[in-house]
Order: sequence, then structure tokens, then C-alpha cells
Amino acid sequence: MGHLNLPASKRSPRHWRLLDLVSAAFFGIVIVFFLLVFTRLGDSLAASGRQALLLSTNADPKQRHRLVALVELGQHQQPIEACPVDAVDHMPCEDPRRNSQLSREMNFYRERHCPLPEETPLCLIPPPNGYKIPVQWPDSLHKIWHSNMPHNKIADRKGHQGWMKLEGPHFIFPGGGTMFPDGAIQYIEKLGQYIPISDGVLRTALDMGCGVASFGGYLLSKDILAMSFAPRDSHKSQIQFALERGIPAFVAMLGTRRLPFPAFSFDLVHCSRCLIPFTAYNATYFLEVDRLLRPGGYLVISGPPVQWTNQDKEWADLQGVARALCYELIAVDGNTAVWKKPAGDSCLPNQNEFGLELCGESDDPSDAWYYNLKKCMSRTSSVKGEYAVGMIPKWPERLTKAPARATLMRNGIDVFEADTRRWARRVAYYKNSLNLKLGTPAVRNVMDMNAFFGGFAAALKSDAVWVMNVVPARKPSTLSVIFDRGLIGVYHDWCEPFSTYPRSYDFIHVTGIESLIKHPGSTKNSCNLVDLMVEMDRMLRPEGTVLVRDSPEVIEKVARIAHAVRWTASIHEKEPESHGREKILVATKTFWTLPSASN
Repeated sequence: MGHLNLPASKRSPRHWRLLDLVSAAFFGIVIVFFLLVFTRLGDSLAASGRQALLLSTNADPKQRHRLVALVELGQHQQPIEACPVDAVDHMPCEDPRRNSQLSREMNFYRERHCPLPEETPLCLIPPPNGYKIPVQWPDSLHKIWHSNMPHNKIADRKGHQGWMKLEGPHFIFPGGGTMFPDGAIQYIEKLGQYIPISDGVLRTALDMGCGVASFGGYLLSKDILAMSFAPRDSHKSQIQFALERGIPAFVAMLGTRRLPFPAFSFDLVHCSRCLIPFTAYNATYFLEVDRLLRPGGYLVISGPPVQWTNQDKEWADLQGVARALCYELIAVDGNTAVWKKPAGDSCLPNQNEFGLELCGESDDPSDAWYYNLKKCMSRTSSVKGEYAVGMIPKWPERLTKAPARATLMRNGIDVFEADTRRWARRVAYYKNSLNLKLGTPAVRNVMDMNAFFGGFAAALKSDAVWVMNVVPARKPSTLSVIFDRGLIGVYHDWCEPFSTYPRSYDFIHVTGIESLIKHPGSTKNSCNLVDLMVEMDRMLRPEGTVLVRDSPEVIEKVARIAHAVRWTASIHEKEPESHGREKILVATKTFWTLPSASN
């Protein structure tokens, strides 16, 4: 018998469903093939797939380690992948998603909390869509590109106080602040009635809770160099605005730890509505200010609780703490109070309701890297030599005169003077022979990652730049000398990300880059050059410059990694007068962008 052919209407429903599924699957495969091969959607999906692969690779510590090793050896042929678009403003150690799970006590959750390297995706932070090369200094003090950081919250909330406003393609900065809505210039002139603003007596300042740092920006015209800081908070990007304007700033929170500065560094400490509870926790925060303020220096607090409605007790407590530490109240002008710290070590905390005492003889007040706050008064006698305001040379003489704290190092005065001469010679060679942008309007924000005595920064005195001098936490503490000569900087461990936003610096300089990743006194590494250079790339602006000075072997390794992080690099001989085997690598960060969503 032959096959029994049934009419179509007689075929079983199950047989129809099978045919429909097979047909649908076939046509679906054909459509997906055409989309992937012949449209830009395929490129987009491929990029997403590569990113997912990258993140999954980093999720496995062994695979991440293998990727790092391939990059170091130059065997990873493709550049390191871009991070996702939502990472354009990412700061690994100030990640709200991570830190929000931590304790709120004393704002612990808003301090630095860094992920382990194996928890961090190995990828390059992209610029935001529409990013432009920043407005150059000094125009940047007054305006920046909106597209470089399109965050309107501060302009919307604080525009009426003169912080900033949106005008066309720019954010405009009129120079105001909450406590000086008529402008920082008038406010600074008012302070000049009570403190020596203009004669070189004051040089280094700390602006706490700085907003968009207009106070620090306008102090520059008085030759006062302010380090402005604020946490990453509800305003999200105030320090990012400050840096884009070309004003010295970094992200920090006065919470449970000492700020990363040595003792007695700042000639002036300023708080304009910074809302720091100075008398809380047995005046712990006031004691931290006292640790940082140079003897004979000035403390200015504007806003609460100074003569503030409903804060009579807080204002009385603030005055009581200042009296207990022998601070002289110079003036109370409206809601602004000005104190002067005693110049000598004659003040011992008297019997007081806050229980203030001197720190023990064993306390080093300059220990400040991940060092918990202390509820005691730092001894000025713990630091030998003369470093009080009014006793050290005025600016600019203090830049080149060896300070007393240089003697903490063996033959410190001779080392200081030789280092100053060496860097004057090197910087002249950099400018004349390496075709760098130093000394041009293209360079404003500069970082020296291994600053020692700050000789590189001192050699740039005639340039319209400011330098973030970083003294590695694993190395001898020379940061106090940097402040004594009228420069600024911070402690940092380069096996962790730095507390700044992406695209902060125009020029990054580092001598002895491999020493930054070594265990102290050992040949073993604590971290790796790949992660360090990815972090350098995060901090560097598109078309920014990196200069690395090290042995030929290290420079070759750096050159291989430079290719992986999308830098164009060249290797140069050192200046003829120098001894040793060093070579110099100069690299430029390429201006790359993520593919547009419409492409």
C-alpha cells in the first residue's frame, strides 16, 4: 500500500506547530544574520559582547592576572577595552554604590574605600559624549564647556548664590559662594582687613568643603595657593568643576581619619559654610584643623555656627574650644570669625569641658595615610626647627630656601639644594629639547607622582600651572618640606586609585615609576605597572602628556603598556649633564571616544 495522503485540513494540530516552530527559527536566524553582518547594530552588539567578555575576564582573578601579564609583555595586540558609558565619571575609591553599604558614623561611608585590584575591571574610562578639549587658563576660571560635565544640579540649586550658571554651551562662574554671593573678590578683600592676604606672609591654604572652589581660584591672584577639597556628595561633581576650571582640588572627607597632609602645613585654613561639626566628638575635627594649621596661622570660619540663628550653644562651644587651645579671636564680622593660632608651644590645653589633652610624646602628627583621628592636641615641639608663620621666609623666597624640616633627612640641606639645581636643569632640557607643552596655555593642571622635595614643581614657578605634588606613602615623608617651600601636595599609595575625577590633569610627571609599585626595601612588587598606568590614563585629559623617567629596561616596559592604553609614545635620551642610565618616555593620550549610539 502506498502512503495515505490526507487533505491539509485533516493534518494534526501538533504537526502544524512543529512546522511553524522550524520555519520561525529559520527565518529568525536569517534576520539576525543580516542584522549582524550588514548593519551597525552588529558592531554595537559586538562591542557590548567584548565589554561583557572583558568584565567576565576581570571577574576571574586568574584570567585578569593573565591579561595583565600579556599587556606587560606586549603580547596583547589590541588596546585595552573601553569601560561602559556610565563610567565616564568613575572614581574607584569613592563609588557611591559600594560605599553606601558602610557605616554612617562620622561619615565613614564618604571616605576612601578602595576595591581590590581583582575587583576592578581592567578598562579605560571614556570621555562623555560631546567632550571638548578644556577651556584654557585663565579663561577657565570663569567658564568651562557644559558638555565636559553636563551636571546641572549645582547650577539649578546654587545659581542664585553666584556659584555657577548655564549660558549657551558653557557653565559660567560669577565667583560667588553661599557665604559670599557678591563674589569671592569682595569677600577676600574683607578678610584682608584681619589677616595678611597680600604681602607674601601667607602662601598655603586649605579650603574645606569648597564648593566649586571660587575662593581658592581668586586667592591665586594674591599668590596664595589653596588646596580645596570636598567629598563626593549630593552635588556629585563640585571638585570636578573646580579641576576643570584649573583650580587645585581633590576629593576628600573629614570623617574618621586624618586628612592626607603632614602636620603644620597650611598658613590659612578656611571654611565657608562647610558644615563641619568642629566641636563634635570631643572637638576631634577642630583638633585635626589644629594639627594641619601652621603655628601663627589663621583659621577663618564663615557661616554656621558663627552668630547663627538657633545655634547659640554651638557658637559658644566653638569659641570655648578655640580658647582652650589658646587661639586668639581676631574678629567676628557678621557670620565670619577669624582666629590666630599661637606661634609657639607655650599653650597647654587648660582644664576644659571638652577634656582636651596633649598627644603623647610618641605620636607623630605627620602620620596621615589611613591614620585615625586622635582626640588630642598635636605637639608643635614634635617638629624641630622654625616653621611658624612670620618666622619662615615670605613667598617667593621660601620656594628656594632650604626649610628647617629638610634636616630631618641626613645631609638634608645639601640634598635639598642639589635637588633644586637638578630639576631646574632637567626642566629646561624638557622644554627646550623634548617639544613638550610645558609653559604653554595647553598645560594648567600638573601632577608629580613621586615629588620628593618638590623640585620639579619649583622649576615650573614661571609657568601658569599648579602642581599636585604626591609623596608616596611607602617612601620617606618629605611632604612637609614641600609645604614649607610654599607648594602643595598629598600622601598617596600608588597601588590604589587617586582621589580625583577622570580627566583631571593636563600633564603627569613621574620619576622612578617602578619604585611606586615596590614593597619598601624589597624587589617584590605590591601591585603592577598595568593597573598603575590605567589609573594614570583615568586621571589624564585627552591629548594630555605623560613624562616618565626611569631605567632603559623600565622605560621599554612602560612603552609596551603605553600602546595598550592608547597613548602615542616616544623615547628620548636624558639631558647631557645627567649621570646614570635613565631614559625618558614622553607619551600623549589620544582623544578617542565611544561609538555614538546613533551609529
